[in-house]
Amino acid sequence: MPQGELAQVLRGVTDTSGGGEGRLLVGPETLDDAGVVRLEGSTALVQTVDFFPPVVDDPTLYGAIAAANALSDVYAMGGKPFTALTLAGFPEGFPTDWRDAILLGGFEKVHESGTILAGGHTVESEVQFGFSITGLVDPEKVLSNASARVGDLVYLTKPIGMGCMTTAAKLKKISWEELEPAALQMATLNNLAAGAMLAAGAHACTDVTGFGLVGHGLNVARASKLTLKITVADVPVFPGARDLARKGLFSGGAVRGMQSLDGEVAIASSLAEADVKLCFDAETSGGLLIFIAEKDAAALETALGDCGLPVHCLGTCVERGDRPLELS
Repeated sequence: MPQGELAQVLRGVTDTSGGGEGRLLVGPETLDDAGVVRLEGSTALVQTVDFFPPVVDDPTLYGAIAAANALSDVYAMGGKPFTALTLAGFPEGFPTDWRDAILLGGFEKVHESGTILAGGHTVESEVQFGFSITGLVDPEKVLSNASARVGDLVYLTKPIGMGCMTTAAKLKKISWEELEPAALQMATLNNLAAGAMLAAGAHACTDVTGFGLVGHGLNVARASKLTLKITVADVPVFPGARDLARKGLFSGGAVRGMQSLDGEVAIASSLAEADVKLCFDAETSGGLLIFIAEKDAAALETALGDCGLPVHCLGTCVERGDRPLELS
């Protein structure tokens, strides 16, 4: 569902009272990556669900990507995944070896994260696969979309461009050998990046997935009541994706994002169209977009580097201006 339409629907169903005697710490009103519900003492549950059709032709990698994508929502909230439930749909007559490979790829990635696979549910349908993930977090340490602050620097832990890469592969414009590195990036957990941001004292975080860099960044800017300024030249782009973007090989998310967010994003006239659309395009299992005070940025960069992760500072947070997000 386009981001603008989703926001309209959620406005009609959101319980702004905090629900259940104030136990709902993070609900749908901030368009966060997951919901957070207080239990007792220093424990809260992080709950999310995510599933989608195949994004690559390799069944094992598809399963792994679906798992990494779902687990990422918990990492983005500052939590640790605890249990997983499988959600799968397969059509009648679907090859059993492909089905088994998809499930195995997902299960292995869940195991890699240290999460307990507790069960699941299957239906007969077009191919869909993913997980419902429950995590644990200290309620005083939740990283919500609403907790970014003016002066924060903004870091992204994976390059963008997955929408271009997967779209080009579906249209047979690139080979599997060219797509495989992107598939491996999508299958990479965000656990190390999450550990680095928690150690450095990040204020807020979101993972960059279906709404793209702009969409997810805008969610933080709105909820935190500030303006996020992104320097497009500093946005990391996956090797080969910019060339595909210049050929117009985007997912449908690029156009939907630009249409639904029209009026909320200021775009410098000097920017190339392909670079702008890359920022709007949908991602799959993208990196963490981390918001952290400038005084703690060096600690984050060191922690990311110690984990072997790239360091990309692409923006800053300022007082709310005419629009919540600016691309320059």
